[in-house]
Amino acid sequence: MTYSPFIIQGGDRPGRWLITCDHASNVVPPFVGGGDLGLPETDMRRHIAYDPGALAVSTLLGEYLDAPVVASNFSRLVIDPNRGEDDPTLLMQLYDGTIIPANRHADEAERESRLARCYRPYHAALAELAARPDTVIISVHSFTPQLRGRTPRPWEIGILHPEGERFSPCLIAALQAGGDLCVGINEPYTGYLPGDAIDTHATKMGRPNTLIELRNDLIADDAGQQLWAERLADSLPQALIASGL
Repeated sequence: MTYSPFIIQGGDRPGRWLITCDHASNVVPPFVGGGDLGLPETDMRRHIAYDPGALAVSTLLGEYLDAPVVASNFSRLVIDPNRGEDDPTLLMQLYDGTIIPANRHADEAERESRLARCYRPYHAALAELAARPDTVIISVHSFTPQLRGRTPRPWEIGILHPEGERFSPCLIAALQAGGDLCVGINEPYTGYLPGDAIDTHATKMGRPNTLIELRNDLIADDAGQQLWAERLADSLPQALIASGL
C-alpha cells in the first residue's frame, strides 16, 4: 500500500466546519529509520508519540457536523505538524523524559526529507480543505493527565486561543453553561504559537477557529469518545451563533 502522510474523511461534506487532527497517529513511515525511531512500543503508545483518542473524536465530530476531517498519518516525533518550520521543537530530541534516538543526530537533509514527505503534504491538504471562504477550523488534540514529575492536571478539556480571538470565548461559555465541567482556558498550554497550524491556516487568514485539548484518559474508549464528540457537536454550533461569525 502506498504511504500517504494525511487522511481525509468526508472531503465533500458540505458543513462549514473543518476538523483537523494534527497528532492523530503514531505511525513512523518506512523512509524514517526503516519505520523505527528507536523507541520501545510502550513509548510509541504514549502521548509523546501522538494524541491518544483525538482521531476517534475528530472522526465522530466530522460525522455529527457533516464536516470534512483532515488528520496527520505520522507521529509527532517524526516531525511535528503543529509547529512552524523554523521552530526548534519541530524534531523533538527529548520529550517528557524520553530521548528520541532517531532524532538525536538527524541532520539538515533528514529534516528536509521529513518536511517534504510528511509535513508539507499534510499542510497542503489542510489548506485545500480550508479554502472555503466561511470555514471554521476546529483543531482536536488530547493531553496526558500528568507529565512525569509534575502535578496532576485537573482540566477535563482545554480551549486554546490567542488574545482577541472571538469564537473560543463563546465556546468556553457554552461548555461552562452546564456547570459540571472543569474547563481550562489556555490550559494545559498557552493558546498561541507563531507558525503553528492554527496560526498558519486560521489566525493569519482571519478564519474563526479554536484548538481543543481533551484529557486523554477521558477519551480512552468508545464511550468516552462518543460522549465528548456529542458534547462538542452540541456546543460548537451554539458558540458559532453566539459569536456572530
